[in-house]
Amino acid sequence: MRELKFKPKSRWREFLGEKFIAVNALVALFSILLIFVFIFKEAVPVFTDAEVQEEASLHKMTFKQEYYEGRDPKWSWQPNSEVPKYSLFPLLLGTLKAAIIAMLVAIPLGVGAAIYSSEFAGHRTREIIKPAIEMLAAIPSVVLGFFALMILASFLQSTFGFVFRLNAINAGIALGLAVVPIIFTVAEDAMTSVPRSLRDAAVALGANPWQVSITMVLPAAMPGIAAGIVLGFGRAIGETMIVLMASGNAAIISGSFVESIRTFSATIAAELAEVVFGDTHYTVLFFIGSLLFVFTFVVNLAGDMVLVRLKERLQGRSR
Repeated sequence: MRELKFKPKSRWREFLGEKFIAVNALVALFSILLIFVFIFKEAVPVFTDAEVQEEASLHKMTFKQEYYEGRDPKWSWQPNSEVPKYSLFPLLLGTLKAAIIAMLVAIPLGVGAAIYSSEFAGHRTREIIKPAIEMLAAIPSVVLGFFALMILASFLQSTFGFVFRLNAINAGIALGLAVVPIIFTVAEDAMTSVPRSLRDAAVALGANPWQVSITMVLPAAMPGIAAGIVLGFGRAIGETMIVLMASGNAAIISGSFVESIRTFSATIAAELAEVVFGDTHYTVLFFIGSLLFVFTFVVNLAGDMVLVRLKERLQGRSR
């Protein structure tokens, strides 16, 4: 066998390489921090400016308001009306409805495809399925939104007789297609990483391939699957173009999934370019952006805590 020889180590090259990597990491971290500081800074007047609070205080954005004398209080998002209304509840409801439908579509498809690819598919079939599903992630979200707007919405309306062509189900299904590659990739990698010895032990005990997948592989890969689901939920909450094009953009309060919705991210994308710099509407849109960041951070943190607990339980650790 040919003997490998390395060049003599250069302390200067090693020093410069280490510093170069450290500087790149710090620049990336600092850039992200600057973005967050800018977003939060623009949202601060919601808490400090009396003129902004007169139209959009935390109380007015959270609870029902009586906008016209003699009429019932209600939640409403109409920032450009004669009496500006900045209730966030219709936007929160629309965001959650789209995300719920997306996860109901994406979890079975993503996890099911991961099980088939890692446990049942042959090598040649797996080499086709895996890149084909992961290629969905490379499709621009505007293309998926266009597909939902022009094709999926018409198909669903003609099939199920929906009154509103663009609704939460239409947006959620298109959103689910964008989330599937995330769940599939993470779950498939987690299942593939399960040691072969576990499968062999189950087969030696008489388990068939399906029993091996359900009783051995799935529990062992559960932390990775849960991580994929959490990442997918975060993508569903923050996705913009698909919901902007396929949801109908109507900020209404309704428990029905067949009516139009409006989400946080779609509201920012649709209205930020038209607002006056520094006015109440501008400040509220940045406040919504801050909420999205906090919400995503809390979801990821909760998911990480769940993963830690699952790992401890599956690995038999005790506190």
